[in-house]
Amino acid sequence: MAGIAQFELFSVDLPFRRPFTHAAAVRTTSESLILKCVTTSGHTGFGECLPRHYVSGETRDRVFDLLASKVLPRLKEMNFAGFEEVLAFLRQCDGKAPVDWVPPHIRQTAAWAAVDLALLDAFGREFQTPIELVPGARLPADFRYSAVFSATPGLTFMKTALACRLYGIRQVKVKVDDEGGERMVAFARRLLGTGCDLRADANMAWDVETALQIMPKLARNGVRVFEQPVAADDLAGLARLVRETGLGVMADESLTDAESLETLIAEKACTAVNVRISKCGGLLASYNRCRRALEAGLTVQIGCQVGESSLLSAAQLILIAAVGQVTYGEGCFGRHLLRHDPAVPLLQFGYGGRPPERPSDAGLGVSMNEDRLRPFVSRSVIV
Repeated sequence: MAGIAQFELFSVDLPFRRPFTHAAAVRTTSESLILKCVTTSGHTGFGECLPRHYVSGETRDRVFDLLASKVLPRLKEMNFAGFEEVLAFLRQCDGKAPVDWVPPHIRQTAAWAAVDLALLDAFGREFQTPIELVPGARLPADFRYSAVFSATPGLTFMKTALACRLYGIRQVKVKVDDEGGERMVAFARRLLGTGCDLRADANMAWDVETALQIMPKLARNGVRVFEQPVAADDLAGLARLVRETGLGVMADESLTDAESLETLIAEKACTAVNVRISKCGGLLASYNRCRRALEAGLTVQIGCQVGESSLLSAAQLILIAAVGQVTYGEGCFGRHLLRHDPAVPLLQFGYGGRPPERPSDAGLGVSMNEDRLRPFVSRSVIV
């Protein structure tokens, strides 16, 4: 029987190599939370989340306080006889804390993502078990990561596009703003060539009428998939875009938990979903969202929050292998984006978007170098 001796929670700001801009935010650091879990026998694991108020309705400070005051003290009361008990607990939670810990209406999927990963990593090490959602699952041989272009026109955009072409990237997502990004998409098409699969992400920048005007214009440059073109709660608007444009409509900020996915499916409000571990309540909940989306005939993109370390990248590789039918992938940016990545080994996509090799050690397979981490900690607490 193994329990939890201690948690330590960190607010962390890992610096970016360059600012990342889209319609909802401008970021220069990761603005993340790292959760350290130590078992009663001394094994240590880590979890990570990147709360975004416009994505899951959570801010970093609120997640920090919720975990420190409500969730982590209750977790310390638990014991597990084996790794299967850990999995059973997390499956039952499905991306949220037990209802007698935190009322389910409280936004908490980012918070629970950190818990989910920390427990998997710590008890995976405790019971010497590598994390596999589907035993023996491997990354699809043809899977490649996409590049994501910040909504920053000018020389930086041109350099990024040329670098991607030279690096053999064949899938690119362009962040577009409230003006539609028509010139940026056309420019990207000229620089990347006709063989590159382009898609656009508006991050809720448009209303429905604007989207109806802009989407066909971008489609002339080969954009077939549009991520979150309108507000997250405008399901009628999303459904109208699906019906009237005949183009791919991907739900991102509209999807966080099981209920939101079922609503999207019932309303026929999307043709695709972007599942991100940090916004969907962790690894096990994200797997459930992906499987349900595929059952409903939706295209699956497995994405990331901008600024994830190789810890979350390791979890994402596990998820992609388990799901298998992944059309688009975003993540494993490593030091392509971060100046410093405190997780070891560094997990970063290679030439052509080729994914790194999955770690095979117990838990998530990566370790957190605390000496590298602590210079970027702005707040911490021991529970």
